[in-house]
Amino acid sequence: MAKQEDQFKKVLSHAKEYGYVFQSSEIYDGLSAVYDYAQNGVELKKNIREYWWKAMVQMHENIVGIDAAILMHPTTWKASGHVDAFNDPLIDNKDSKKRYRADVLIEDYCAKIEAKIDKEVAKAAKRFGDAFNKEEFVATNGRVIGYQEKINSILSRMASSLEKEDLADVKALIEELEIADPLTGSKNWTEVKQFNLMFGTQIGASAESSTQVYLRPETAQGIFVNFLNVQKTGRMKVPFGIAQTGKAFRNEIVARQFIFRMREFEQMEMQFFVKPGTQKEWYENWKETRMKWHLSLGMGTENYRFHDHEKLAHYADAASDIEFKFPFGFKELEGIHSRTDFDLKAHEAHSGKKLQYFDHEENKSYVPYVVETSIGLDRMFLAVFSHSLQEEELENGTTRTVLKLPAVLAPFKAAILPLVKKDGLPEVARDILNDLKWDFNVFYDEKDAVGKRYRRQDAAGTPFCITVDHDTLNDKCVTIRHRDTMEQKRVAIADLKELINAEVAVKNWLQKM
Repeated sequence: MAKQEDQFKKVLSHAKEYGYVFQSSEIYDGLSAVYDYAQNGVELKKNIREYWWKAMVQMHENIVGIDAAILMHPTTWKASGHVDAFNDPLIDNKDSKKRYRADVLIEDYCAKIEAKIDKEVAKAAKRFGDAFNKEEFVATNGRVIGYQEKINSILSRMASSLEKEDLADVKALIEELEIADPLTGSKNWTEVKQFNLMFGTQIGASAESSTQVYLRPETAQGIFVNFLNVQKTGRMKVPFGIAQTGKAFRNEIVARQFIFRMREFEQMEMQFFVKPGTQKEWYENWKETRMKWHLSLGMGTENYRFHDHEKLAHYADAASDIEFKFPFGFKELEGIHSRTDFDLKAHEAHSGKKLQYFDHEENKSYVPYVVETSIGLDRMFLAVFSHSLQEEELENGTTRTVLKLPAVLAPFKAAILPLVKKDGLPEVARDILNDLKWDFNVFYDEKDAVGKRYRRQDAAGTPFCITVDHDTLNDKCVTIRHRDTMEQKRVAIADLKELINAEVAVKNWLQKM
């Protein structure tokens, strides 16, 4: 656990030092759980968004995108259930005066049990070596089975209590598990209470004529209310999808873990409208498709897992999370949900407008069912960044800090480095820069010894360094260095574009799906 915390602190420090993420309003001591994406961060975030958009929209003939407004008619949120039921269960510690999400306290308790399972697996793997079968061990080892049964029992009880809004039992569970305040160790808890997460604001010129509206807590409703507009203008046939990326806002009282849980965040969602009765098939299809998208980035199958929901929301008939192994453990990265026809029917009832699809093949109208895929862009950013940050022991006994971002997502694809700031080398380097920048985001650096510049670009996550030396003036070749292997080779300037493109082109990465 201490090792995980240490790694997470390094992630936070590196994100600021190398221009990825800053605390918002830092000169005024910051605003809790609000962050700014810096010069490198905004590029990485944009690249993740585009990688998702190309896979989700550009590569599917039956999926289109929209950009709905952040402010919507307030009845939207009544219909969706957010006004009445968009709550977090909060609990205060009487001694520390700190407030926590009750469900997160319980989940963190279970995460500690999971860590014990991981420890047992690691010990067994060391003992049995190449003969070790993890699946068999987890399924047959008595201690591991006991740990897993305890986790399942706790989470099942919590889910049941929250679904029934039995907050007294949630507190009772915390007390039975002897969960203490993480800061002080105190077990002196208040009752559990529900807190609505929506940000309210006013539209209008005066208080008397103003209308209460909300900053959207999710992007999905903008898709649902535009379902018929998109279907008719795009002449879409079921099954089809509508995708959207954009900001959402939640008044998280217990925001934590850096950009993992924020008050202002960005979602990438797609709502897939299907014929009733086919939703389970499409649900499984999208689970598989979305996992392939994640794995295409090469961050390791061992760092992902599905968590199928046992207790479902009242409108869902299936739900699963893709969890990623963050420095603080496996946590939700993306949700895939079979939402039935709840959303469109709710908006029909509250608006008085039909939101139905006329199926010419069956010669009848029906309200489509919906399969949703929803991923947090900020969480995806954190997953990529935290996984990529590594410290390596080199053969000469030194260490280097390297940010091994997937090349397709890296903010800058190459750094152009003149060996010295004289003899015409900067001019040649600038010519290379000016040619490559039409196709790639590239960086120019002439300060310090070239070895220091290599290390700087390693830490910033740049896949290639291109060094212009005195031989370049004669042979029209440069030295290209690969970030991950530190391998250097001599290549012709004319071949640079093709070489870089082979490593960073979206096509070459998405084809891995």
